[in-house]
Amino acid sequence: NGGPNAINGEHTSPELSPLKTLREDSVRNVGTSDTLDGEVKKKRYSSDKGYFIAKEILMTERTYRKDLEVINLWLRDEFNKNDALSITNLLNIIDPLHDAHCLLLKEVELRLATWENRGAHHHKIADIFLKAVSNLQFYQDYLEQHQTVLEQLSKDLCNDSFEQMYTSFEKNKICYLPLTLFILKPVQRLLHYIQLIDRLMKHYSYEHPEYEDFETAKFKLLECTKNIHTILQYSENYVQLIELSRDISGFEGILTEGGRHFIRQGCLSKFSQRKGFQQRMFFLLSDMMLYSNLCGQTFKVHGQMPISSLTVQEREDNPTPNSFIIYSGTRAITVSANSPEEKDKWLEDIARAIEESKNITKQTSLLSLKCSSSADDVNEKCGEDTVRATPQRSNTTVHVCWHRNTSISLNDQIRAAQNQLSGYLLRKFKNSNGWQKLWVVFTNFCLFFYKTFQDDAPLASLPLLGYCVTTPTEKDNINKDYVFKLQFKNHVYFFRAESEYTFGRWMEVIGSATQHSGRIRLFSRKESTLETKIINS
Repeated sequence: NGGPNAINGEHTSPELSPLKTLREDSVRNVGTSDTLDGEVKKKRYSSDKGYFIAKEILMTERTYRKDLEVINLWLRDEFNKNDALSITNLLNIIDPLHDAHCLLLKEVELRLATWENRGAHHHKIADIFLKAVSNLQFYQDYLEQHQTVLEQLSKDLCNDSFEQMYTSFEKNKICYLPLTLFILKPVQRLLHYIQLIDRLMKHYSYEHPEYEDFETAKFKLLECTKNIHTILQYSENYVQLIELSRDISGFEGILTEGGRHFIRQGCLSKFSQRKGFQQRMFFLLSDMMLYSNLCGQTFKVHGQMPISSLTVQEREDNPTPNSFIIYSGTRAITVSANSPEEKDKWLEDIARAIEESKNITKQTSLLSLKCSSSADDVNEKCGEDTVRATPQRSNTTVHVCWHRNTSISLNDQIRAAQNQLSGYLLRKFKNSNGWQKLWVVFTNFCLFFYKTFQDDAPLASLPLLGYCVTTPTEKDNINKDYVFKLQFKNHVYFFRAESEYTFGRWMEVIGSATQHSGRIRLFSRKESTLETKIINS
């Protein structure tokens, strides 16, 4: 997430500004601390990686419970008198998951407490996973039925009264992500369980007394999830189309119909004879390419080009860096990306979309645009159909792409779904002296900050698209262990983890959100395409 004023880095929406909110908290000495929860025990457990993997299970389970409660408690209460089919069916399939998970979380909390009190030689953790897999039937039902819920939700959102009620719920600070992203959490959690078991099995040897139990739990998870990557691909795509439908305006048509695929969204500068290069938001779908301009809190579509008629030309003699020409029928538009990497991403995805469109026999219908005038000729004033939006609608990933002048693809979204993390960190601003302890949740390319894991709503958020994650330099004068540095232009944050393992995990998951937006291309475009196929296989 990111705000409409987040051009220079930090989130600046009135409700979720990390600089404003957290600095005010520092003044009030709320949650200020120079030690983490595990710091006193750090020397005792610093060599036991298994303990910190187990602690990651606990920390992420706590966040997962909160995410389930957004639907099973808060949404249920909001829609208790509404009989919309999508909400009714969603509550039916998530309720048994929430009940089972609450019991599992209690087990994990007791186990970690026992581990810390009795020492590293008196612990067990594999049986926790065996209990988790005993609930796999609930997950199996969810995997089979949640896509139907998403399809029903897309239809229900066409009803004005439902859409208003749904939008009203998303205004709640507890709903810190678009609601559709919470629907995907149980699917993503199954993948996280497999990753956590793999880390424990890699850490422990075959001789470890629990190794066979780990193998049993993993086998059962793999049996339940053998089609999960296909399921996740479909569901992530469908969610992107639902959210895109709510982020753009100025057209008639339903984006989720016709088997359409979302490919990439992001900024390109479009050339006009009158105004030169102007920033525009482009959306690449499997059957069309849309371009739009930010109008209020939504993006108003001003042009569409069928993929089947697209061709692209690079001009070596073009004086504008990173520019290329997109042809569609008799129309030609010149666009420019903000870096060679961004240009290559767009060219690769457009070329792949054109190639794949040749194999599609059934063509989808183009949208009916309400405004046929060019985006270059549009007055800065916006029409009445562009306003109604929630705080989240102005802070979605598409808005972060706009203000950070970058783009993301469906593959980026799927990769992000598999890289989520929670836990306590110490945070320090570039020019501040002290460290502040915060409960931090990383999801959907964004850090969300809480005072404690028990808080329902975040104090602040920091969108990470465009940021780079590194370790501090000598000039930063950070004389602490396990510190990583986040920087976007002149905006700098330092975060301190409690162990080498935890530090490595935060670097890993944040790197998954930040590296794609500024990666150094080590291969040719053909080799890069091959690399993408390998990642997705």
